[in-house]
Amino acid sequence: MQLTIDLTGRDILVTGSTHAARQAVRRYQAAGAVVHRLSTPNGADTDGTLPERPFLVAAVDDGQPGWGPLLERCREAGIPVASEPPAGESGQVTLVGGGPGTLDLLTIGAVYALRDADVVFYDRLAPYAELKQLTSAELVDVGKRPGHHKVAQCDIEKRMVDAALTGKNVVRLKGGDPYVFGRGGEEVAACVQAGVPVRVISGVTSAISVPAAAGIPVTHREVSHLFTVVSGHAPLTEKEHTHLTGLGGTIVVLMGIGTLPQLAAGLRRAGMDPAMPMAVIERGYRPGQRTTIAELGTIETAAAGCTNPAVLVIGEVVRVAEANRIHAEATADLDLLAASLLEA
Repeated sequence: MQLTIDLTGRDILVTGSTHAARQAVRRYQAAGAVVHRLSTPNGADTDGTLPERPFLVAAVDDGQPGWGPLLERCREAGIPVASEPPAGESGQVTLVGGGPGTLDLLTIGAVYALRDADVVFYDRLAPYAELKQLTSAELVDVGKRPGHHKVAQCDIEKRMVDAALTGKNVVRLKGGDPYVFGRGGEEVAACVQAGVPVRVISGVTSAISVPAAAGIPVTHREVSHLFTVVSGHAPLTEKEHTHLTGLGGTIVVLMGIGTLPQLAAGLRRAGMDPAMPMAVIERGYRPGQRTTIAELGTIETAAAGCTNPAVLVIGEVVRVAEANRIHAEATADLDLLAASLLEA
């Protein structure tokens, strides 16, 4: 059960060692509370005069013995006690996969990492609009757009490393998965080279989730038993077109609007049937999500107005989604007809 309480101006007593309680303190301050600190069970280390009766006691699990009697007295006096997790390790970097941009597909590990962060470097494909719900950390936009990088990749890596070396718990929040065209390997290497501890929390890649949002399975029994994920940032070579055509299955292209004409033409030259169905899914899981379906031979014209972020899907699985959609619409129409007949 989750309860939302307005803490603005409320006296909150946060108990626990300074290091363990640092993020809990920041969270309550960000909620507008007047935060008081008690760092040791015997009351020897406080930040000044403690409130006679706090609105809430936030008990941070710092591993120290001796907090039990104090917290029990608070409960007996009718003062609510909330258990808070200790802050994570400082001076480290966590690369977090933010999924396709919706909170529904953010992992529990990602939520915990954001909660414990001191600073978050995020990009535009991550669920950045909701970040203030998930963390009280400093938020730094290092997002990239096609043809425009607000912060160069080398500068992002330097900022991450420098922040960790000052003792901050750093989160690098990326769209999708850090290791699927996310340059996560480069960022890990930069941390390792600087001697900064680094870990990776995998995310739900848009290569699978965005087609699913459009009703397209990337594999389907007796239709496709494999799928290939391709970066659309640069045109493929003729050899790559030939290999993709010969491999069969489903082809998923990330951020491929800019190279769509070359891709479609290259696949046709390599022998792929111009009647092969193809889908362009724009803004997956975001307002204005749109799916454009055409054949390989006509997709350039059909998708002329499409823009990134987009995921392209090429393969017979697109027909599966279309068949399911038509069946669902027909079923809905029959239900409406049945309902109207019953009312009559």
